[in-house]
Amino acid sequence: MLRREAYSTLQLALPIIIGELAQMALHIIDAAMVGAISYKQLAASALVLNAMNIPFVLGIGMTISVSQMVSMAHGRKEVLLVSHYLFNGFLLCTITAVLIFALLFIFQPLLFHLGQDPEVVRLAMPFMRLMSFSIIPMLLFMTLKQFTDGLEFTKTAMLLSLSGMPINILLNWLLIYGNWGFPRLELAGAGWATLITRSMLFIVLGIIIWKHSTFRIYIAARKSQWILNKKTLKDLLHIGIPSSLQIGMEAGAFAVSGILIGTFGAVPQAAHQIALSCAAFTFMVSMGLAQAGSIRVSNAFGRNDWTKISVIGRSTLLTALVYGIFCAVSFALFRNQLPLFFNSNYDVIHLAAMLLLYAAVFQISDATQAIGAGLLRGIKDVRVPTVLVGIAYWVVGLPLGCVLGFVFGMGAKGMWLGFIAGLTLASAFLISRFLKMSRK
Repeated sequence: MLRREAYSTLQLALPIIIGELAQMALHIIDAAMVGAISYKQLAASALVLNAMNIPFVLGIGMTISVSQMVSMAHGRKEVLLVSHYLFNGFLLCTITAVLIFALLFIFQPLLFHLGQDPEVVRLAMPFMRLMSFSIIPMLLFMTLKQFTDGLEFTKTAMLLSLSGMPINILLNWLLIYGNWGFPRLELAGAGWATLITRSMLFIVLGIIIWKHSTFRIYIAARKSQWILNKKTLKDLLHIGIPSSLQIGMEAGAFAVSGILIGTFGAVPQAAHQIALSCAAFTFMVSMGLAQAGSIRVSNAFGRNDWTKISVIGRSTLLTALVYGIFCAVSFALFRNQLPLFFNSNYDVIHLAAMLLLYAAVFQISDATQAIGAGLLRGIKDVRVPTVLVGIAYWVVGLPLGCVLGFVFGMGAKGMWLGFIAGLTLASAFLISRFLKMSRK
């Protein structure tokens, strides 16, 4: 039974995983193409992404509420309610996206006060403005993607995400390096390419949902269901806010660590960005698997089928364990080769290889904690897990990393040991909670 459920979850997860990997590949390609100019351009890119990461993932957490509510309504075959959640969820996420952009735009001068290399900050500012604005189309695309994923039509967004890769690469080639008569914008060119690509993805997915026969039944219900409802917004926020905080606390710990590592110099910051990009790439598979497990559990939760919830959860956790072991071995074996895709500076490559060895250690706990959080969201258990995640990352992981990095002089390596502790503790907390809840 576990094998059959694991296969069903993987079938649903595969398009989500491919879509997530495609989105992450865009960031890695940006880093590699910018890093080919200089390691300071790469460090500037890392500074912006770290500064934006917390508010950006808070927005992504809000979009997750759409897939959870849509999936539960879909499990009960309530077509009108699915349409209702689409409208209210899209409006809520639109407001969230605009607020995040406004806050980032207002507070961007803070980059000059984070103790970073002055040249790195100067290079980062134009990129920061463009990436801040691109959050709006990206979160709107994610909202529509969560809607289609909640209905278990996961291939639509996957194909769009894949199609965005060659477009983004071409735009990077034109605007970063100034090919075919285009201006050589370097890091700012990567920002323009990202903004254009994200806008195209959102517009195309919106047209597909509006026009395609698969979704026609939900669009047809708009006259009676596309109305604001306080209770619906409250239900969405009940899942969205804790989900945002959960993801935000993990991403925030990494982002704050990245900014702190930047105070050690441009070389540690560039090496950190390389290792983190590789770890984030493998984490996208865990996120896709977590989303699929969460959708299937949420669907069963809508039918009040706890036997199914337990089996789906345990099979998904076992799949994550196997995947985490595979990633750990891969990072350990190829730690010296992976940094070469990003930069040619010897010091950056040497430090990045060491950090990748640390990343190998936390691959198992990183995969399993993502699954644990997703499964708990599927049964609408979000408040206690949020507290547990906060303890793991902000009471244990980040303070330990700071002590090792600054007090004991371990630098970037000390911060990454803090990652290991935080992720391991989060995994233990979340898995044990899900197993306890499913038994009850």
